[in-house]
Amino acid sequence: MKIGILSRNRRLYSTRRLVEAGRQRGHEIQVIDTLRCYMNIVSHRPAIHYMGEILTGCDAVIPRIGASVTFYGAAVLRQFEMMGVYPLNESVAITRSRDKLRSLQLLARKGIGLPVTGFAHSPDDIQDLIKMVGGAPLVIKLLEGTQGIGVVLTETAKAAESVVEAFMGLKANILVQEYISEANGADIRCFVIGDRVVAAMRRQAKEGEFRSNLHRGGTASPIKITPEERSTAVRAAKVMGLNVCGVDVLRSNHGPVVMEVNSSPGLEGVEAATGKDIAGMVYEFIEKNARPHRTRTKGKG
Repeated sequence: MKIGILSRNRRLYSTRRLVEAGRQRGHEIQVIDTLRCYMNIVSHRPAIHYMGEILTGCDAVIPRIGASVTFYGAAVLRQFEMMGVYPLNESVAITRSRDKLRSLQLLARKGIGLPVTGFAHSPDDIQDLIKMVGGAPLVIKLLEGTQGIGVVLTETAKAAESVVEAFMGLKANILVQEYISEANGADIRCFVIGDRVVAAMRRQAKEGEFRSNLHRGGTASPIKITPEERSTAVRAAKVMGLNVCGVDVLRSNHGPVVMEVNSSPGLEGVEAATGKDIAGMVYEFIEKNARPHRTRTKGKG
């Protein structure tokens, strides 16, 4: 098969592994810089141009679209879908998962366990908002933040009010969430491919830190997850409409709660922690499922 990888940086571990694994399985792999694509949007024979040439012959595309280029990346992916190319993850599903508020609302609608979350616009409602989510300590998140950036833990109601007021003063959209203290600075990254969790790792925040992101100094180790955690991760992926994703779960006193569903999960941490060939599993899924014009995201709400 001829498979394109939408990635801005071919030197990233995840991109390199996908190239290596694809070629080992006999596929023709091309890394495509998302922002260098430009599109001819027409009813008949839509096309993508790339560095002066028309991209043709792709059987499938693997989107590795960074959060900062979600809008343009999704537009490029939609164009591939219009051309009949099979997307590993569909554009609708990616944009759905990238919108933190929308994704939480969709997960809540389907009964997926979540931390108590509040969202407001007016500074006049701050005190009631804090009470609504259970009071301090609580976590305040920028909707546009990634990799733990823009996430603040406030230990008192007064501190929470000050942080919320500051963000609102900057016209930033924020979520206010209960702090799951029993998680002890750890979460579980469940790597979902299709309808199963193929690998799971425990990410532990470094001492004095509550964010467990590996980019922020967290450490990763393999973990055996419970049937409930496995079911929660798979259901969350299906709600988003994602074929491949990382579902971040916290162990709370009232069961597993989903923090985020990541449509472009990194491979380095999970492959190192578990020793599994995740990149190879991605291609197994593509080989079984890739068909022309097979783009049909369910539940586009």
